[in-house]
Amino acid sequence: MPSGMRDAAEPQRRPLAPHDTRAKIPLPVISHADVVAARRLIEGRIHRTPLVTSRTLGDICGSTKAFLKVEAFQRTGSFKPRGALNKVLHLSDEQRHAGLVAASAGNHAQAVAYAATSEGVKCTVVMPETAPFSKIEASRRYGAEVILEPSFADAFRRADQLRTEMGYTFIHPYDDEHIIAGAGTVGLEIVEDLPDVDAIVVATGGGGLVVGIAAAIEATHPHVRIIGVEPEGAAGLYAALDAGQVVQLDRIRTIADGLATPSTGRIVLEHARTMVDEVVLVSDEEIIQAMLFLLERSKIMAEPAGAAAVAAMLAGRISFPPESNIVAVISGGNIDLSMLRTFLPT
Repeated sequence: MPSGMRDAAEPQRRPLAPHDTRAKIPLPVISHADVVAARRLIEGRIHRTPLVTSRTLGDICGSTKAFLKVEAFQRTGSFKPRGALNKVLHLSDEQRHAGLVAASAGNHAQAVAYAATSEGVKCTVVMPETAPFSKIEASRRYGAEVILEPSFADAFRRADQLRTEMGYTFIHPYDDEHIIAGAGTVGLEIVEDLPDVDAIVVATGGGGLVVGIAAAIEATHPHVRIIGVEPEGAAGLYAALDAGQVVQLDRIRTIADGLATPSTGRIVLEHARTMVDEVVLVSDEEIIQAMLFLLERSKIMAEPAGAAAVAAMLAGRISFPPESNIVAVISGGNIDLSMLRTFLPT
């Protein structure tokens, strides 16, 4: 195990909380069929990413068989185009003509820009000034008009303002049925490539990916454990499951900009209650160690968000029976080289 991993005899995890019974507007239910429909729609427009083995990671996790689903090799460098394309392809002619707006720290911005441009739709993305420069520039190169705001919360507010004033359709980064169903196509590929998978570990920001994967396989592989991983400094889903309702975080502090969302969403929370088995937390130091592990042992350059699932496994946050087949989703690989230099040992 790489140096710097702390003892995790008492892992932090969040099981499901009691259902919040307050009256709510009915929310969409994302099913296996929705994910299958999304795949038919986006097929040929995205890459089918590889599922590779990691013997060392499996040994560290107690004689398990570990696999990496490398979404860092996806178009735009993350899993995000799956949902963005599914959403754009569901737009009406009127929505396409009006244009789109999105708020994102980077990967969603790039994905929406890519999806919109590929369909000839005008796109504006609002990003926090703290977003990695490489993600800002990539969003521009994919065809988006980029507006910078001081924080992620400010970016969401500005995007909502543009939606109202300009008539744009807002593309939510995670709390949208088409975004979630598109993200869930990752799960379909996993169970097709590894039918006897026992657990899937997924980095969790807003939570669209983890519940999308869960929805994709719940009907066909109900025994598979679905485990979300959040940074200690941005634990929105963890907090929401604890409270039984969406919680707005007062403070976000993590190197994983792709997971630095101020809250989960209502659609995500409703699905996570019944589809996600647990959520565990990892530190930034553990994320860095996982990035270095992936770079050294698997030759995969993961961004901090992309390494979070492996961080939980390396740090012992999750226990697995021996000989289990475990998949960690490497959700993205978009990292500033200047940031990478700060993580490399001297």
